[in-house]
Amino acid sequence: MSNLLIAVRNLTRNRRRALMALLTVSMAVIALVLADGFVQWIFWAMREGTIQSQLGHIQVVRPGFNRAGAADPFAYIIPGNAAERLAIEKTPGVKLAAPRLSVTGLISHGETTVSFIADGIDPSKEEELSKAFRIVKGQNLSGAQGREVVLGRGLARNLGVEPGATVALLSTTASGGINAVEAKVVGIFISANQAYDDSALRLPIGLAQSLLRVDGAHMWLVLLSKTESTDAFLARFRERFPEKSHHLEFVPWYKRADFYNKTVALFSQQMNVLRAIIGVIIVLSISNMLVMNVLERTGEIGTLLAVGFRRKKILQLFAAEGLMLGLIGGTAGVLIGYGLAELVSVIGIPMPPPPGMEEGYTAEIRVTLPVLTNAFAIAFVTTALAGLYPAWKASRLNIINALRHNI
Repeated sequence: MSNLLIAVRNLTRNRRRALMALLTVSMAVIALVLADGFVQWIFWAMREGTIQSQLGHIQVVRPGFNRAGAADPFAYIIPGNAAERLAIEKTPGVKLAAPRLSVTGLISHGETTVSFIADGIDPSKEEELSKAFRIVKGQNLSGAQGREVVLGRGLARNLGVEPGATVALLSTTASGGINAVEAKVVGIFISANQAYDDSALRLPIGLAQSLLRVDGAHMWLVLLSKTESTDAFLARFRERFPEKSHHLEFVPWYKRADFYNKTVALFSQQMNVLRAIIGVIIVLSISNMLVMNVLERTGEIGTLLAVGFRRKKILQLFAAEGLMLGLIGGTAGVLIGYGLAELVSVIGIPMPPPPGMEEGYTAEIRVTLPVLTNAFAIAFVTTALAGLYPAWKASRLNIINALRHNI
């Protein structure tokens, strides 16, 4: 503790230089907090958007559906009256288990016919599960048995329809025949993926079952209270409903979120490069400042060595100055960075439409404990390292040459 107090006193002897060093460390920490917090918000928004629009936290399917279901979707239907879905939904910590039935085919309006992809859904369960979908015209589906659809904005544009129009859906049934139904367009939606909106629609699961002539769903999407609990519930469900006896496979959301996983990997690498650059800047700046201190206090160091101070003690005194710069600068940077992040989040960051979307969004900065601790640790460790060479240089001075600076 005495070394740290002496280090603080020595730093204040040249306040301008010490202030510039502290400002360098603090600004570096602030930059790390804001940049990392922004990236973490992107990760969080992408994760929750993926979960709440496409995947849920856990997908319950027939074994092999994700591997071969596209080629033979009717071979992997889960019966509509399966008791397991109700048992899963009643599990504490589970918000809902929503059935989904995938449909592909042709949609016609007037003389225009285009292909579509669709999800048969239970509208009563989609308020929590489909937050990433936004109705921009008309209204949402009213019930699981209605003869109505909502279209992606791009698909509605291709067909030239508005809410209130009637469309015909044509698809292949489970027996290999052709079936068609008519439905009323009640709304137009947009999602996080423009390419999806150009060909997608949603319809009540009862109408989807009638179109395909099946009774059941391709999957159940399980929505949990907390995303962080996914692995715990995954293990619990796999133990409670063994695949061999129940013929159910439980798949976590991150196994199906390929785009999200690649984005996280790319941005994480970029953040590591940014951390390395800022670390080098801190080391060079602080090292230069402490070397100047050593040069200016050469005579003082010679006197200390002459009166019996050990070289190890000299090294500790100068190394402590680097530690104090990291401690004070890092703490100030964390506090200021947190305050700025909260302020920016309240105001919002207007972002242009990303690739594949038609509308922009308002971003925030998500400051978590790991964001703050990582920023502080980088500042503290780099300043400590920056102080080692000047401290070693001070401890190795020749006593006689150092005393000459007092003359």
